[in-house]
Amino acid sequence: MTGSETSADTPMVRADRVCKHYGAVKVLKGISLEVQRGEVTCLIGPSGSGKSTFLRCINHLERVDAGRLYVDDTLVGYAERGGRLHELHPRQAAKQRRDIGMVFQHFNLFPHRTVLENVVEAPVLVKKVKRAVAVDRARELLDRVGLGNKADAYPAQLSGGQQQRVAIARALAMDPKLMLFDEPTSALDPELVGEVLEVMRDLAAGGMTMVVVTHEMGFAREVADQLVFMDGGVVVEAGTPRDVLGNPQHERTREFLSRVPS
Repeated sequence: MTGSETSADTPMVRADRVCKHYGAVKVLKGISLEVQRGEVTCLIGPSGSGKSTFLRCINHLERVDAGRLYVDDTLVGYAERGGRLHELHPRQAAKQRRDIGMVFQHFNLFPHRTVLENVVEAPVLVKKVKRAVAVDRARELLDRVGLGNKADAYPAQLSGGQQQRVAIARALAMDPKLMLFDEPTSALDPELVGEVLEVMRDLAAGGMTMVVVTHEMGFAREVADQLVFMDGGVVVEAGTPRDVLGNPQHERTREFLSRVPS
């Protein structure tokens, strides 16, 4: 089933018993969950619980060792033939990845290119968008993230919060159907966190499907439709933020929440 034929009832992300290991270390131990279209899922849990690894598996930056991952009802990173999985050629995997935006802890901007050039490059080179069209779209996105006046600046001239907002604009320039955020505020000074979260709130309000690894419990409580607590490579508890944060059912969830700022 192609994206254009996919039912609106089909989850945007569906993980079915996803496993990942590095040698003898099992990082993901059978993760199964769904992310509905237009909804925000926040992944919380202690460091080393597998949250970021799972996020990277969604766009095949990490290959899974067992199980299945689907985005928009399409198997990610593999083709299934005769009941067996065959990993896609890197070029095919990269083509799938074009529809998935990802924002990392560190901004990964090109230091020798201006803010505008950072946002324009991928649509022009990867999607073959005409440069004039890409520039107009980039300016629109920079306005959206509050940086329209920084188009000609270089990354080194920006604060960390501004650089992260450029990274969000750069991801949005590819017109993704899904946005992944891997602790996007963890590398920021505390006073800069709010400006990035505000952009993410705006995306959520606009109906963007998002999976967010975060330690910002206030943001998760306010924005998430689904909150997933992971520990030791498994989903311990999942539900609405009200249920998971306000009435956790598992002792491990209660222990974790007692140690993090609300």
